[in-house]
Formats: sequence, C-alpha cells, structure tokens
Amino acid sequence: MSHQRGIAASLFVTCIIDQLYPEVGVSAVRVLRRLGVNLSFPANQTCCGQPLYNAGFTRQARQLARRVLDQFASSQYVVVPSGSCAAMMRVFYLDLLAGDPGLLQQARQLAARVYEFSQFLHQVLQVNNVGASYPARVVYHPSCHLLREMEVREAPLQLLRGVSGLDLVDLPQADSCCGFGGAFAVKYPHISQEMVAEKVASVASTGADTLVSCDMGCLMNIGGAISRQGLNIKVRHLAQVLDPEAG
Repeated sequence: MSHQRGIAASLFVTCIIDQLYPEVGVSAVRVLRRLGVNLSFPANQTCCGQPLYNAGFTRQARQLARRVLDQFASSQYVVVPSGSCAAMMRVFYLDLLAGDPGLLQQARQLAARVYEFSQFLHQVLQVNNVGASYPARVVYHPSCHLLREMEVREAPLQLLRGVSGLDLVDLPQADSCCGFGGAFAVKYPHISQEMVAEKVASVASTGADTLVSCDMGCLMNIGGAISRQGLNIKVRHLAQVLDPEAG
C-alpha cells in the first residue's frame, strides 16, 4: 500500500450519497485519508446539475454548474465517488457552458482536475492494493457513464483484485445498462424494470455474495430489484469494500 503525502483533494460527495447513502461517503473519506491524501470537503456544495441538464432545464443546470466551479476553484484534485457525476463535471459541463467563454474556460480547468474515486486511486495515487480484506464472491457492474464517458474500465477491477480474500468472478453481459439512467427509470418504468430484471438474473447466475459498483444510482436500482426478489446478495460501493472499517 502506497501513501501519497502532499496530495490534496476535495471530495464531491454527490446528492444520492449525501441524502441516502452517507456511509459510502464516510468510507471514501476513510480510504483516501488512510492513503495519506489531504482531503477537504467544501460544505456548501450542492448538486452537479446533471438531472436538470438531462431533462433540458439548461438555465437551472448552468446555475448549479457555476456553483460547482466556484466551490472547487482552488482544489488540486476533485474526487467524485460516482462515474455519473464525474462525467457531468468532466465532460458535459463543456457542452452546458459552451456559450460563455469565461465559464467554459473555468469548466475546462475543472475538468482536468476531476477524477472518479477508483480512477483517482489508480491513476493519481497509483495504488492497486489498499490493504483491505473482503472474504466474499464478488461481481462488478461497470456503470454506463463511468465506462463510456469517463472511459474507466480497469481501475475498479484492479482495486478489487488487490483485496484480500475477495473472489472476483465475471458478470455476464456486464456492459449492459441496469435500467436506472436517472429520470429514465421514472419516465419509462416498464422498460427499466425489464432491464434491471436482466441485470439481476446475470448477477444471480454467478452465485456471487456481493455486487460491487462505483455508482450508487445503479446499486440503488439493482439492489431494490434484488430485495424485491428476496435474493441474499449484498450491494456495495467500491469504497465500502476498500474500507476496513465498513460494516
């Protein structure tokens, strides 16, 4: 395990984690601090604006984006425990703010410093083994934005392979969407239900004890379907698996 003293980062915790899964944010903080990161948390942070952006409310989304730009203007790195929110800040802000040269420049500067959680550990800290133990049979679901927009594929897998006692098995059709997609699950519930049913069937077919992902939106959706089917499969954010103190 490598300790990176001197690297400073700010945590953008995301709405879902802040409001529904604070324990994931706590685990992310513990993992980063254990690796020697000088971590800060801008207390006035709010939503990244992605739900508004996706729904076409660009004026309101720009207001939230400007707030993010202000809150994290002085951060050396911005770590985001969600591929979806990280993609909004790193990729889609450039489209959202394209009409304002000044804000676009700020967005480009921020984008260069935004990293999804596993990406930050793998690329910036250059860590694959954090000294964690998780004795279980595990499958990994690569969320859509993390895989397709952030282009992060190997980092979570490398980190999971470094966990003592963890048996990582392949997930059939791993790259297929779980059906959450933010507002998609609300606008098209029947399509979403069929998609998540296929994902749960794939997970169950592996005999895994735990499903791991890097996005709580996906895990909330898949976990809900797992619960409704009465399956004995845990869902965990990667940060929780890497955190020795997580329950």
